[in-house]
Amino acid sequence: MGTALVYHEDMTATRLLWDDPECEIERPERLTAALDRLRQRGLEQRCLLLSAREASEEELGLVHSPEYVSLVRETQVLGKEELQALSGQFDAICFHPSTFHCARLAAGAGLQLVDAVLTGAVQNGLALVRPPGHHSQRAAANGFCVFNNVAIAAAHAKQKHGLHRILVVDWDVHHGQGIQYLFEDDPSILYFSWHRYEHGRFWPFLRESDADAVGRGQGLGFTVNLPWNQVGMGNADYVAAFLHLLLPLAFEFDPELVLVSAGFDSAIGDPEGQMQATPECFAHLTQLLQVLAGGRVCAMLEGGYHLESLAESVCMTVQTLLGDPAPPLSGSMVPCQSALESIQSARAAQAPHWKSLQLQEERPPPLLPGGPVCKGAASAPSSLLDQPCLCPAPSVRTAVALTAPDITLVLPPDVIQQEGSALREETEAWARPHESLAREEALAALGKLLYLLDGMLDGQVNSGIAATPASAAAATLDVAIRRGLSHGAQRLLCVALGQLDRPPDLAHDGRSLWLNIRGKEAAALSMFHVSTPLPAMTGGFLSCILGLVLPLAYSFQPDLVLVALGPGHGLQGRHAALLAAMLRGLAGGRVLALLEEDSTPQLAGILARVLNGEAPPSLGASSVASPEDVRALMYLRGQLEPQWKMLQVGAFTPQK
Repeated sequence: MGTALVYHEDMTATRLLWDDPECEIERPERLTAALDRLRQRGLEQRCLLLSAREASEEELGLVHSPEYVSLVRETQVLGKEELQALSGQFDAICFHPSTFHCARLAAGAGLQLVDAVLTGAVQNGLALVRPPGHHSQRAAANGFCVFNNVAIAAAHAKQKHGLHRILVVDWDVHHGQGIQYLFEDDPSILYFSWHRYEHGRFWPFLRESDADAVGRGQGLGFTVNLPWNQVGMGNADYVAAFLHLLLPLAFEFDPELVLVSAGFDSAIGDPEGQMQATPECFAHLTQLLQVLAGGRVCAMLEGGYHLESLAESVCMTVQTLLGDPAPPLSGSMVPCQSALESIQSARAAQAPHWKSLQLQEERPPPLLPGGPVCKGAASAPSSLLDQPCLCPAPSVRTAVALTAPDITLVLPPDVIQQEGSALREETEAWARPHESLAREEALAALGKLLYLLDGMLDGQVNSGIAATPASAAAATLDVAIRRGLSHGAQRLLCVALGQLDRPPDLAHDGRSLWLNIRGKEAAALSMFHVSTPLPAMTGGFLSCILGLVLPLAYSFQPDLVLVALGPGHGLQGRHAALLAAMLRGLAGGRVLALLEEDSTPQLAGILARVLNGEAPPSLGASSVASPEDVRALMYLRGQLEPQWKMLQVGAFTPQK
């Protein structure tokens, strides 16, 4: 369905007319730098380009008072001194004669994007806009923001399109108090914001930016604040916040649309945020959001004041919206102590309002001593930004290797059905230790798998699906693991579902991590061999994926992922698709799914589309994990937390 990019060059017209060190960073080059980089990378050309229109005054009135709209309209005829005097009545605002036009274009761009997504013209998109919007309130400009672009888009989606559940994710480094104030009593809007807070000592210096501000009235629990109390938060901290806080609530909420207040002042190098998250982190955050709402994600630019960091982060977001795999994350995936405390504080504040958190919050494990401390960001950008992580696109994004000639699949045009096979002698050599691979049909399937796997390891194919007879599933998986480790994979993650035992002589050398879902019991046989029963309900399945599988996977940082659906795997197609979509964030999207031949017609098509970048089908409102599932999860987390810090979300002791 495609990705929209909404923009209008007139939004570069406003600029500072007098000396104001606070406002000088919000400049037109923010847009032109991002757009130039999108063009250099060939990303603009792949998008559906929409020229932003002005929002009508009636549309602005969805969230702003008529008196405030009239006041901003009048700035068009004011002189420099009058504009400066009016600007002084607000916090961090600098009006310009073009402000009204530009701010209407920024709001209108969001409306166009939402309309395009909700009418099915595109799947998702980015509105590249200024001025930003998330600080703007009903009757006040604030923090460079004039009209609240995301809030207007949310109100429009409700009024025009009849939506009842909208998730707003604000990853700007400042608290979007304007959005919070406008929707804090509205249960149809789930607002999530992380922000630099430092116990109230960072702008906008609001008590209601803390974790215990959770909404009011019918909106209790629908405002989620995650305050960062130190600078230097990095990739691991941001991913941990999504896995342990945002996504459990989002799946329970089951949004029909995701709006992103996409502020990139939370990226490395930015003078406002002083954080350490690299641009590729925003590709991962975007991909994690695309598993929600059928992939209907609308991102709108907010902050971001280091031009290089901003441009790279915008590119990472857009290429992920286009379906490209997220580049691997750099650095150690170990959340810092302060981040863990903030996440747990927010979870504790939200637990009374969300069933997905309640059982797990009864006895939160203590924070383990000796965790890393967040380090303040250097004033200059790190070398991680100087050389951004760019992965060359493989010639084939997704390939399907099937052995049964009578199977017909409806696949996207860029997914190929592989015809090739490994050489017969080579295939027989790999099969020789396994009696179950001696039969002709198993040998033929193995040859196709080896050919596909070699294409992935050589960088010609990004992801793939292979089939095997059920009787040979375990042996085929064993060969795939050994072939991957001997032909270039440095760290291989295997997620095995069903009756598939770990190869008995697979080395515990840290190069492979084996996760068996549907094992007989919850057991951490080593830090690289974990088994858990398959949860009985959707809520338990989500808890397992978000609370165990993904934290382990992100900690391990594999460069190849195998997903094996063996005998008795018990997954419905939509659950398998969600698992594949979320694992696609690992290893640069290099994921190989191994299926039983009998299940191929039902699963291969949906998995091929998901591995190719499409959103998985919605699970619907998630059920609550059973007490048994929660106990198994908490037991495993307790066993594994000392080795895998991404699992850790401990008890919180407030700092005075």
